[in-house]
Amino acid sequence: MARSKKTRKGGENGPKFAPRVKKADRKAVDGKKSETGRKSGSRHNEALLKQASGNGSSVKKDARHGSKKPVALTLPTSITEPLVVKPKQPKLSDEQKLLKLEEDPRLNQLLDQLEEGRDLSDTDQKWLDTQLDKIEQLMQRLGLTDGDETTVESPKKQLSDDELLSRFESGADLLKDYQKHD
Repeated sequence: MARSKKTRKGGENGPKFAPRVKKADRKAVDGKKSETGRKSGSRHNEALLKQASGNGSSVKKDARHGSKKPVALTLPTSITEPLVVKPKQPKLSDEQKLLKLEEDPRLNQLLDQLEEGRDLSDTDQKWLDTQLDKIEQLMQRLGLTDGDETTVESPKKQLSDDELLSRFESGADLLKDYQKHD
């Protein structure tokens, strides 16, 4: 069967459109609606309000006018409240910082919990780690760290080529080294 294209015409069942009307025959569209209500700015113009009522004494004042009290638009020349300046505290020395950190009750409480074997929450653990890092840095600055932690490994005795070759060929230490790595 041959393919047939669809048409844009609706045919008998298609929507019916209104017939076209010439521009001259169309009705003129009103650009503005008829005015209703009061004119703009009428509540601010008291002269118009007095004329509309006829007698000035019988005119009620508009309640929307707010306070008539004058407002000062300039700043006062003297300040009534003196500015309060916080006294600067002297900087703490490293020893004072270290003592302050070590005497922290939260730090002591968390360390006690760790010694008892309790698990700490993530936030407590992070806080504890940062405090311990600060204490360690201060102790290093003051030279209070133990000498055991910073031991320098002594270089191993240099083996000669013949000894290295015999050790390689024997393979005795090879198994031990392999087991240590696992």
